Amino acid sequence: MADIGSRLAGVVGDVLSGAEAAEEYGHDEALSTSLVQPAYVVRPRSADEVAAVLRLATEERVPVTARGHGTGLSGGAIPSADGIVVSFERMNAILEIDTDNHVAVVQPGVSLRELDERTAAEGLVYPVYPGELSASLGGNVATNAGGMRAVKYGVTRHHVLGLEAVLPTGEVLRTGGKYVKSSTGYDLTQLIVGSEGTLALVTEATLKLQPRIRHNATVLAPFRDLAGVTAAVPKVVASGLAPLILEYIDGLTMGAITYTADLQLGVPDEVRDTAQAYLVVMLENREQDRLDADVEAAGQLLADLGAIDVYVLPGGAARKLVEARERAFHTAKAAGADDVIDTVVPRAALPSFMAEVTAIAQANETFIVGCGHAGDGNVHLALFQKDADKRATVLKALFGAAMALGGAISGEHGLGRTKRRYFLDLEDPAKLALLRRIKQAFDPAGVLNPGVLLDEGQA
Repeated sequence: MADIGSRLAGVVGDVLSGAEAAEEYGHDEALSTSLVQPAYVVRPRSADEVAAVLRLATEERVPVTARGHGTGLSGGAIPSADGIVVSFERMNAILEIDTDNHVAVVQPGVSLRELDERTAAEGLVYPVYPGELSASLGGNVATNAGGMRAVKYGVTRHHVLGLEAVLPTGEVLRTGGKYVKSSTGYDLTQLIVGSEGTLALVTEATLKLQPRIRHNATVLAPFRDLAGVTAAVPKVVASGLAPLILEYIDGLTMGAITYTADLQLGVPDEVRDTAQAYLVVMLENREQDRLDADVEAAGQLLADLGAIDVYVLPGGAARKLVEARERAFHTAKAAGADDVIDTVVPRAALPSFMAEVTAIAQANETFIVGCGHAGDGNVHLALFQKDADKRATVLKALFGAAMALGGAISGEHGLGRTKRRYFLDLEDPAKLALLRRIKQAFDPAGVLNPGVLLDEGQA
């Protein structure tokens, strides 16, 4: 390995090892994983340097894990103990904001905050908003990140028009481009998006931008039970109001996040004591008068759907509530949660799924609370269960229930290391076999992120 270190230094120059490569590069934000110290960390500055690292790793059969800013929640950025971390922190340039074609061209180390600041100056926005503005665009592409705005704008893959990506063989590919449609061969762009660093390493992304809409308002609707909230969601989506955000928050989670943020929403005590769940609806419009009409229509609709009351939040309170909702993971972590999942089901199946969640929790003496992107059926649940075996039973039951309703294990965090075992147990074997053949075609030596998505070390 010492020889590999010197060879890496020869092609990249910026190589860390030993204590230098320790804690900062050995974990992400997943709750159920442990820190792993890699053998080496390299910090390339170009696709050519990435290609040289991957050629060396393939030749020597050394595992490689890509890393953005380490904000992932599934263990996908946790390296192998004898492996190489390719950190993209030095490839952090916004290469272009093309206002004619409404695209941004970025390197993987660019953060969402940096891109948002640059696009705002042009009256544009990259609308994918997974809730952590320090997250890197490369990590978002790798996991197909989603977030609160997905109900209106979709997830990462809906905004990735093209990529520059490096194969383990060192070949540099360009896929897609600044055009918005193509019927020309297999869509390699979309195959790489969401592949969690197991097929290729992305060194540049061409992203679709949207006009930045000036006016927005937030409506908060408390309901007497979670079933009322989940039943209301399809009706809100079908109303034509096109919410920017459509979130559910259960009563316990709402209490925790508002307490942590010292947030006053103006909800009377008698309503708060009655409400078991809340629906948060954010609307946007180019014109204030049209927004006002939409807010009035939303309020009437929510009242008709059984809301205890309806509150239009002042701008400051609305912003703080969204920020507090974004930090729900950290609130759960601080409260001692043992795992957090992001299961997704068809939104019309939310009432059935949440009933299953209650039954599974009771049967296994596990405390489960949560919130989620109700508009797209993406449920975020915090599990409090110290017994690892019992927790695994609960997780498998939850994932199985979601899949039985036509859903999937992960809606936006990715499978990583934490959910791989359940994916392999529950997924169609024919589909898994095809995925392994695709992995073999891209990465015949099996060096890219072994243990993520598929079997440990298996191509």
